[in-house]
Amino acid sequence: MIVLAGASASGKTEVAKLLAKKYGITKIVTTTTRPMRKGEVNGVDYFFVTPQRFEEMIREDKFVEYTLFNGYMYGSTKDQIARDKCVVIDPAGLRSYIALKDDSIVTFYLEADEETRYQRMLSRGDEIDKIKSRIAHDREAFKKENIAKVDYIIKNSSDDVLEDVCDHIYKIYISIKK
Repeated sequence: MIVLAGASASGKTEVAKLLAKKYGITKIVTTTTRPMRKGEVNGVDYFFVTPQRFEEMIREDKFVEYTLFNGYMYGSTKDQIARDKCVVIDPAGLRSYIALKDDSIVTFYLEADEETRYQRMLSRGDEIDKIKSRIAHDREAFKKENIAKVDYIIKNSSDDVLEDVCDHIYKIYISIKK
């Protein structure tokens, strides 16, 4: 399983989409209480649930990990975990996957500078106040000491072609996949 972590707009979701398209590495569908964005599809981009349902799922021990981010709950359910799958998560989620001690899981941290991330969020239509809030949050959440030990750090600057980043991640994954 490929685990992708990184700050907002570091390219995690786009890399996950390319991994699926080019290599059949299916992105697991995580569950969230956040409202759907334009163009998102329930059961494809996320499982969109009410806060009440999310709380029920916690009580039912359905999650590998879950977190509160930007006022919404996000989590990956145990039934989504498998080889040749991909998940996009935050630092706490990363620690939960590492704690599984499953040698089929390979962890990657996508690193992109704030200006690149700001421009990406702006181009995808995020509101300025939300962009500023996410960047401020990420400064703290993604400090080096807050990131669990990852297997690989991948630089993803504004000059990088996401397809090249995807290919690089896949080559690493298949070279060590057990």
